[in-house]
Amino acid sequence: MSLDTLRTLLLMAGTLTMGLVAGTFALYAHTVMPGLRTTDDRTFVGAFQALDRAIINPWFMAGGFLGALVSTLGAAVATVGEATFGWVVAALLLYLFAFVATVAVNVPLNDALKAAGDPATIADLGVVRERFDEARWAAWNLARTFTTLGAFGCLAWALLLHGRATG
Repeated sequence: MSLDTLRTLLLMAGTLTMGLVAGTFALYAHTVMPGLRTTDDRTFVGAFQALDRAIINPWFMAGGFLGALVSTLGAAVATVGEATFGWVVAALLLYLFAFVATVAVNVPLNDALKAAGDPATIADLGVVRERFDEARWAAWNLARTFTTLGAFGCLAWALLLHGRATG
């Protein structure tokens, strides 16, 4: 396999996986959280717990969340010295922000909500929901959405430039 083919494959993988992550974060921002915001405490806690358990799966983790990091990092290494390098590094830095925000803010909030237990056995669901801090979760998710969309745009542009240079 030639280096140009490897660059193409890594840029494609980075772009596709970043698009998946950006789409997931955006879906939470414009659909999931606004929909859950209108529910009662029991529904909110139970539904969010179920969604969080469901998203931790090989398709999303390997094909999206971790896949975007690994493939974008690989693309950065493979494009050192190329015209696309700056765009790929910009995408990587934007995604690193989203990755760190996820691990530092969103996941701990998710885990605390899951640790509260079965909504049927929680004495005060309002307190559990309040401690979850929907506004904080949503604000950080919006930041993740914008940074991953930016990263997706950078990778798409890098892929276009790479295609022009090798085509």
